[in-house]
Amino acid sequence: MAWNANSGAEACYQITKEFPREEIYGMTSQIRCSAVSIPANVAEGYGRKYPSQFIQFLRIAQGSSSSIPRTNCPGTKR
Repeated sequence: MAWNANSGAEACYQITKEFPREEIYGMTSQIRCSAVSIPANVAEGYGRKYPSQFIQFLRIAQGSSSSIPRTNCPGTKR
């Protein structure tokens, strides 16, 4: 099975279920928002008219990936 953006977001949701309850509004929320934001920005950029717009949305997605700890969620390692 090939990795796709949605499976990465789903994996982050599964991993954050195991985080301490007191982190639900802190780190858990940040990781989940970033995990959803990445594929959303790629998709939105792909639908734009000009390649330069697509590149800009890819940069935004890359920035969102910086919010996810690299050791916790798959597909975010460099």
